[in-house]
Amino acid sequence: MSASKTCTDLELIDLIKLGDEQSFAEVFNRYQSLLFNFAYKKLHDQDRAKDIVQDLFIKLWSNRATLKIKTSLNSYLYRSVLNNILNIVKHDLIKEEYVNSLQQMIDQSAEESDYKIREKDIEKLIELEIAALPQKMREVFMMRRNEFLSNKEVAERLDLSEQTVETHMKRALKVLRQRLGKLSYFLSII
Repeated sequence: MSASKTCTDLELIDLIKLGDEQSFAEVFNRYQSLLFNFAYKKLHDQDRAKDIVQDLFIKLWSNRATLKIKTSLNSYLYRSVLNNILNIVKHDLIKEEYVNSLQQMIDQSAEESDYKIREKDIEKLIELEIAALPQKMREVFMMRRNEFLSNKEVAERLDLSEQTVETHMKRALKVLRQRLGKLSYFLSII
C-alpha cells in the first residue's frame, strides 16, 4: 500500500510541491470524479466537464513548485473548477451576443440588398414604360419629373400651351398607371 493513500490533503500538497507523482495520483483519484460530477451538474456537458477537470489537474501539476493553497485542498479544487465554469459561461454569453449581432447584421444587409435590387428592377421597369410613351408626352413627363419644372415652364420651353402640357402629363400618368398596374403607386412617389 502506498504511503500517499494515508496522507492528509495538506501532506499530499507538500509532497506534490516536491514532485511526488504518487501523491499527485492520489489527489487525482480522490477528487477527479467528484469534481467531474460538480462540473457536469453546472454545465450539463460531459466533454466540457472532463476538459475542465483535466485542465485543473494539468495546471496543478505544472504549477506545483509555486502552488499556494490558503484554504483546504478541497476548497481550492472546487473553487478552481467553479471559476473555470464561470469563465466558460461568460465566454459562451459573449460568443452568443456576437453571433446574434452578426446574424442581425447579415439579416439587415440581406433585407437592404433585396430592397435595393427590387428598387432597381422597379426603376428599370418604370424607365422602360416611360421610354415607350409618345415623344411629346415623354418630353413633358421628363421635364416635369426630372427638372421639376412647372406646366408654364414646360409650355414655354416646348412652345406649347399650358393646357396641352397639363393634358400630356395627365395622359402620361394614365398610360403609366395602366401599364404598371400596382407599381403605379411608385409613380406618385417619383
